Amino acid sequence: MKKIDIALLATALLLTLFGLLMIYDASSFIAFRDFLDKYHYIKEQFRWATLGFLGLLVFSYIDYHKLYSLAFPGLIVALVLLLLVFVPGIGVYVLGSRRWINTGFFILQPAEFAKLALAIYLSAWFSKKEKGRSIAFFMLLGLVVGLIMLEPDMGTASIVLFEALIAFFLSGGSIALFFLLGPVVALFGFIFIKLEPYRFERLTAFLKPIDSLSNSSYHIKQILIAFGMGGFGGVGLGNSIQKYAYLPENTTDSIFAIIAEELGFIGSFILILVYIILIWRGFLIASCARDTFGKLLAGTIISFLSIQIIINLMAQTVLIPLTGVPLPFISYGGSALVVDLCAIGILLNIAKQGNMS
Repeated sequence: MKKIDIALLATALLLTLFGLLMIYDASSFIAFRDFLDKYHYIKEQFRWATLGFLGLLVFSYIDYHKLYSLAFPGLIVALVLLLLVFVPGIGVYVLGSRRWINTGFFILQPAEFAKLALAIYLSAWFSKKEKGRSIAFFMLLGLVVGLIMLEPDMGTASIVLFEALIAFFLSGGSIALFFLLGPVVALFGFIFIKLEPYRFERLTAFLKPIDSLSNSSYHIKQILIAFGMGGFGGVGLGNSIQKYAYLPENTTDSIFAIIAEELGFIGSFILILVYIILIWRGFLIASCARDTFGKLLAGTIISFLSIQIIINLMAQTVLIPLTGVPLPFISYGGSALVVDLCAIGILLNIAKQGNMS
């Protein structure tokens, strides 16, 4: 067993600690307004971060090959959790969505756990050559993506879709199939956007942010104001104006806008560089893994993390319509943080057993 990948561990630790700092910074006003406790959000996130690092430690020491036998049970658990969000009394209904489960002790988001469970299952399944599995693969993908879309959560559904297709491609799937699927996915995506008024509102606000008077247009304008105020060097840590309830979702989806306002282009650029290092180490671990299962598992894990980072940053820089996708390791959200840190733990274990120099 080789030494732990310090670069990967350090970037994950740095991003998580920076996330805790920014969550406290961005949430103190709204936390006091809503809970009369300016430490409310940071205390909750710190508990989840502690649990996440425990998960990272466990997965970094447990041989990742043991996950092979747990792949199918893990997928079944993930599917059951995705179904439970629709059960009255268990599923939590907030702002028109059923994305969470109330366990009685804490709230969790099953779609986040489905990303990791699907990565493990597909890596185990695809590590053995098998003819004619395309139909079964797309049926499974349709089931998982369909359940997430019904919540509705198009952002996470998109991540799961791309994650699964990348796993299929890495296992030797035909690249021609991707070009055939592209128009089909785009068509269904547009249909789902049209079916939900708030999604179509986001698309309209993205295309015509100045002319639109929707809430999504307001959100985009406040993001752009935050970027404009930040400029090159930022207004200084803790000096954000947008965090005073001007910018919606300032601790979750839009926390990058607060970072850009306070730390400017320089701080934002450094943050992106740290993410690039994390992604590079992840794909390096995948390329150096000793077996097919390890290569697929590392490649799929770093793919869903990369896709989530890219989608969030593109939405915050108004390159795509707004989504409900959090920024990994930094945005407020316990389920996402625990899953992301556990995923890093698996990558660390694969690295220890790989051929990395």
